Order: sequence, then C-alpha cells, then structure tokens
Amino acid sequence: MKFLEKLDFSKNDIEEIVDNTPEKLLDVIKNQKKLVSKNINYLKELGVTNYQAIFIKYYDIFLMDNSNFQDIFTKYEKDDLIEKLKKNINIVEFL
Repeated sequence: MKFLEKLDFSKNDIEEIVDNTPEKLLDVIKNQKKLVSKNINYLKELGVTNYQAIFIKYYDIFLMDNSNFQDIFTKYEKDDLIEKLKKNINIVEFL
C-alpha cells in the first residue's frame, strides 16, 4: 500500500485501511493500484480535500473503471459537490 503514500495518505490512514479491509480486497487494490491512483487523483484534481477519508470508507468505488468513476461526480455541480463532501462523506452512498 506504499503507493498511497505518494497520494498524500498518512501512515495512520494506510494502517486504518489495512486493518479494516478484507485481505482479498487489499490484494485487488494492490493489483489495481494504477486504476485506484487514477481515481484518487481525479478527486484531488476536482478539488476534493478529504479524498483520503472517502477512500478509507468507500475504497470499493475506487476500483471502478475511471470513466464510470468520473461520471458519478460530473453529474453534479462541482463546487456544491465539494462542499457537501466536506460536510458529510456519507453522501457518496447516494451519488
């Protein structure tokens, strides 16, 4: 999970992910690190500042094809979406 450090995840964030994610899914994340990184970078470029917390809670959506991942977020007004995500990352479930 070292690749997450390059994406500004703290060691504590990575520890939390490893401790709370089933081993099989950790293997998938590691094997798909290019895709996961691309999706994380998309959120960073969009301006989402709490992407780490979103990844920790909803890591499975980061395994989606990048175009499908982007489609989830582009159907909403950018600034409004970012503000809502800052206040409550649980809205990810409804996107």
